Amino acid sequence: MSHNTFGHLFRVTTWGESHGPALGCVVDGCPPGIRFKLSDIQRDLDRRRPGQSRFVTQRREPDEVKILSGVVMDADGETLITTGTPVSMMIENVDQRSKDYGDIARQYRPGHADYAYDQKYGIRDYRGGGRSSARETAARVAAGALARLVVPGVSVRGALVAMGEKEIDRANWNWNFVEDAENPFFTPDPASVPLFSDYLDRIRKAGSSVGAVIEIVAEGVPVGLGAPLYAKLDQDIASNLMSINAVKGVEIGEGFAAARLTGEQNADEMRMGNDGKPVFLSNHAGGILGGISTGQPIVARFAVKPTSSILTPRKSIDTSGHDVDVMTKGRHDPCVGIRAVPIGEAMVACAIADHYLRHRGQVGSRAVEQ
Repeated sequence: MSHNTFGHLFRVTTWGESHGPALGCVVDGCPPGIRFKLSDIQRDLDRRRPGQSRFVTQRREPDEVKILSGVVMDADGETLITTGTPVSMMIENVDQRSKDYGDIARQYRPGHADYAYDQKYGIRDYRGGGRSSARETAARVAAGALARLVVPGVSVRGALVAMGEKEIDRANWNWNFVEDAENPFFTPDPASVPLFSDYLDRIRKAGSSVGAVIEIVAEGVPVGLGAPLYAKLDQDIASNLMSINAVKGVEIGEGFAAARLTGEQNADEMRMGNDGKPVFLSNHAGGILGGISTGQPIVARFAVKPTSSILTPRKSIDTSGHDVDVMTKGRHDPCVGIRAVPIGEAMVACAIADHYLRHRGQVGSRAVEQ
């Protein structure tokens, strides 16, 4: 099985399976001299970690990251410094329950990768889905935490803006609330918490699942990242987000809504600011024009489908070609989109870090404008 790597200069390879002893990543191309603490990586992993509320899988994984290579310890005994060699990170699996999947060892879950995976490779790891499990994304979050440190002054934040048929009220948007301890959904709208709670409780108790829409906003991105044809910044952001398990759609800026606008409405008009730099009067383009960053906030959204592993019996077939009704037991997210927020942030951060290094390599001494 190939294609476990993404990126060009900031290049990430992930490894491991849902029910194996461990999983992790190797980041090749991380510049030398970046100083950080292990807690900088662990912080993002803790945000993705399962078992933190009744609204996510109850699998109990501490997701403690270990850095195996590519760094040296500073004299203070806490700060790590990248050496420019591959950075390898490992996360152990400690709470696997493979027996939960015994009943579906020979059955294909409807809506899941089981059938396509088996047909392509002739073998599949039914225990949690193996490489097709969202458990793999823990390694991406570790890589993304490192990517955040590559480009100075950039902030990448995400929020859940819709769950099933329920949406937030954008008039209530509060970035500070996204990380609030009383907010189990990464929603920026405090009023949406009871709405989402009641809605998802009904879904969860019915043994079903529901999808979500996640919005990622990257601020402080320099002007000029990306290239106009086959290395568009939005192209690679979309590719990274689309690679996340269960993602079925990605849009940048206005996205599909732009098709309903007129040219006058969609155009991001410009004026010169008092500081001698251009000012955009709107951001329908989502911070990217012609595949190149404009310096405005980059805005991307992605749609996550409902979790395929549900208790409600669904019609399917088994590996022998017999008709079966599949009911998946075990511990699963009733809305996998909740924990997709830090994953989306990580994948956008990796794309920006990669393009930052590519831009720096292509234009040489030309300054990257902030």
